[in-house]
Amino acid sequence: MMLDSDIKSQLKQYLEFLEGDIVLKVSAGSDNVSKEMLELVDELATMSSNIKIEKTELKRTPSFSVNRPGEDTGITFAGVPLGHEFTSLVLALIQVSGRPPKVEQSVIDRIKAIEDEYHFETYVSLSCHNCPVVVQALNIMSVLNPRISHTMIEGGAFKGEVDSQNIMGVPTIFLNGDEWGSGRMELDEILAALGSGPDASEFEGKDQFDVLVVGGGPAGGSAAVYAARKGIRTGILTDRVGGQVLDTNAIENFISVKQTEGPKLAGNLHEHVEDYNVDVMNQVQATNIERKDNHIEVELENGAVLQSKTAILSTGARWRQIGVPGEKEFKNKGVAYCPHCDGPLFEGKHVAVIGGGNSGVEAAIDLAGIVKHVTVLEFASESKADSVLQDRLYSLPNVTFITNAQTTEITGDDTVTGLTYKDRITEENRHIELEGVFVQIGLVPNTEWLDDSIEHTKTGEIVVDKKGATSVPGIFAAGDCTDSAYKQIIISMGQGATAALGAFDYLIRNTTPSKSGATIS
Repeated sequence: MMLDSDIKSQLKQYLEFLEGDIVLKVSAGSDNVSKEMLELVDELATMSSNIKIEKTELKRTPSFSVNRPGEDTGITFAGVPLGHEFTSLVLALIQVSGRPPKVEQSVIDRIKAIEDEYHFETYVSLSCHNCPVVVQALNIMSVLNPRISHTMIEGGAFKGEVDSQNIMGVPTIFLNGDEWGSGRMELDEILAALGSGPDASEFEGKDQFDVLVVGGGPAGGSAAVYAARKGIRTGILTDRVGGQVLDTNAIENFISVKQTEGPKLAGNLHEHVEDYNVDVMNQVQATNIERKDNHIEVELENGAVLQSKTAILSTGARWRQIGVPGEKEFKNKGVAYCPHCDGPLFEGKHVAVIGGGNSGVEAAIDLAGIVKHVTVLEFASESKADSVLQDRLYSLPNVTFITNAQTTEITGDDTVTGLTYKDRITEENRHIELEGVFVQIGLVPNTEWLDDSIEHTKTGEIVVDKKGATSVPGIFAAGDCTDSAYKQIIISMGQGATAALGAFDYLIRNTTPSKSGATIS
């Protein structure tokens, strides 16, 4: 039995949502992966009379495509879509059967308007929590537009392809045969990268906001909820709903929630925001913010301009890069930033983790169970990681911890083959032969788009007071983009609430706020 009883019970409930017949066209051989795949599709067929199986020859074996009778949709799964990709399979079945995907009509219209032929292929790992986001987005595009097709390729089943393509990070996306993208990409992000993002016309005629939140992570979501609960006109614009938390796997320090995952928390946050009368503008970037006589103007990358009486900046932060030769050149060719996603691709290999803080030590512990050996390089004279993490790390037999190590170069040919570092005590340059480098050296705030009118630290963090106010009247800030002492999800949410309350206090003292979306003159 491929599926256990609990999963089969849940799956049977999902299959009741099928609205029409489905044909699984199967290309299988005699190998073990083919046998597992056949067992899976056979179980699916026995669980629903709407599912039929046809044998065929596809581009890859083992693989199967999900189609309607007499109509190929272009959705193919190469390998066995279990693990995190099982949900991708279930959604593909439901959507191909005729049930519309849960996306906004404006997004559907943009997908259907694509006139070019796009053939996507995505290499995934079944343990990767970011891969299904890409797979499901490209499957939706294939369902809605006959000029688009997508194949999910499970790297473990097609190691020859992975090695020949020098794929060392997942998800890796190919478009029409050429490498096109990598890492987590939401549907809106993919459309924007294809030139099908929202244009300025979608923002014409928007009334002035009372509070406009710039950034959609934990701080921005919290600020939007707190502002909307005051009954004032609230908007939130973001290039990525959920922000950096989408790239976080296990979260165990969010008080009252013992354990969750970043994408799940981000989804819950988005749902909470949408429970209120908040104008959510996704996949848009702010390029300038300016205080006018009696309002704030925010200019967007697409040329649109939004007006608000107050604004809250919650643009978050991103992974800091080490900035040495080889880092950029070998990104996804041995240089990685997500140990959970990309770790399985380095099975049995020697890798390095740059950074000996909590993130670096946690990454090393995670990787030690997969790879042959982990070398941790810490710039300082000692690790700043929590003692419990250090104790765990030092108990592992296949980990080396090097202090006073300044990475100077990542070397390689087509992929990473080594790392050079300088011993900061002896000034001696040393080289380590290895096959992967995971960078874990902290965050840099997403504030480079701001001018000097808003006070910030030398590292770019926005300076705020106890109410979240910046140096510009009416502009507030919250979260990892500020000079807060600690960068934590729960702290960002608290700061978002503080900034929203600060903005509301500013409104009632300096302007006339709108109620329930109505404008008061």
